[in-house]
Amino acid sequence: MTGSGRESFIAAVKPLVDAMGGELVPPDEAGPDDVVLSWEGADALAVRLPQLADSLDHILAAMERKKGKPLADLDRRAKQEVVRILEARGAFSVRHGVETVAGALGVSRFTVYNYLNREKGS
Repeated sequence: MTGSGRESFIAAVKPLVDAMGGELVPPDEAGPDDVVLSWEGADALAVRLPQLADSLDHILAAMERKKGKPLADLDRRAKQEVVRILEARGAFSVRHGVETVAGALGVSRFTVYNYLNREKGS
């Protein structure tokens, strides 16, 4: 594989890896839980996937960047939308997910559960 072809492939994959909170590592440093990606018949890089709890923190930080302000500063409707999005992404299957989200939103666990129940009742 040419150096520029490999670099183009890595540049193309990097935004996805960053969005999910992963880490790019050289393929020869890949561990048993890493995903090795090949390009043009050769190992190009490995992706070290984040732990689920780290993924939730990464998702919350990305949502904050997208909203342009801390999630705790959002109005009630926007917080409900955040909870809806997080539920769709599986955030509440992570241990302490509700507590983590409640802390980021600046609300109680009870409020997060109310938002979740409200969505299920709709």
